[in-house]
Amino acid sequence: MKRFVPSLCVILLLAALGAGAWWLQRPQETARAEQAVPAPSRAAELIVAGLGGFRGLAAEVIWFRADRLWDEGRYGELAQLASWLTFLEPHTAEIWSYASWNLAYNVSVAMPTPADRWRWVRAGLRLLLDDGLRLNPSDPQLYKSLSDMFRFKLGMNTDDCAAYYRKQWKDEIDNARMSGDWESVRLDPEKMRAIDAEYGAQDWTHPLASALYWAHFGLSYAQTPYARADLREAVYQSLMMEADMNPRFAPRALAEMQTALRERPNPYLRDVIKGFSARHGLPSK
Repeated sequence: MKRFVPSLCVILLLAALGAGAWWLQRPQETARAEQAVPAPSRAAELIVAGLGGFRGLAAEVIWFRADRLWDEGRYGELAQLASWLTFLEPHTAEIWSYASWNLAYNVSVAMPTPADRWRWVRAGLRLLLDDGLRLNPSDPQLYKSLSDMFRFKLGMNTDDCAAYYRKQWKDEIDNARMSGDWESVRLDPEKMRAIDAEYGAQDWTHPLASALYWAHFGLSYAQTPYARADLREAVYQSLMMEADMNPRFAPRALAEMQTALRERPNPYLRDVIKGFSARHGLPSK
């Protein structure tokens, strides 16, 4: 009987997942009105509480289903499953990164207007800012994921709505500055001043400043050479992109690349340093 109860909970959970998939099949105009995938209900919380040691089994089932949906390009349903995965495995960084990436990259591009796209890009950012880091404040992978999203999705023109996203983020920063509510964008004024002092005064309305912010503070949690190399790369890439807009960042970008090369020798990075130095008229060592 004791084994029957958790098994029943798994069945009920999968039924709830089926209901979530149905929810995502609503007319597109209704789905577009939503800003993000809803959190699991109280009933779902009770079901998950009853799973006990079967939570891992349920997560594996959902991962299997998510892989199928990914292959089929059914990103709306995938977003719902991703929210369940974060619910079942809240301290697994890969799941948070996967879920936020799916919202910001896959679901967003299926939307018809820049405003609709931004809702999903923002949902991906907020998933990490509001929940991922709150539950995993010292996981370097989440800092790297946040930095990447600000750098690539908002800071670069890889998405044809990137300029719109930058405008929306600028508005959020301007509102935070005027109200003094920096917590609304999860930035700490003291840490912002530290970034300005360390790397040069930032334009905090631009997403590259946030990319640098999260990469820099993630470095303090990087306990392995691999994690440190990832975050160091995020730092110097953010500065390189800033240098393309304002050459005053070029010397510090070069210094960060040279530090990264010393920490982890890489012939490709050595070539990048040479090219960057020549482009900006800087001596390369």
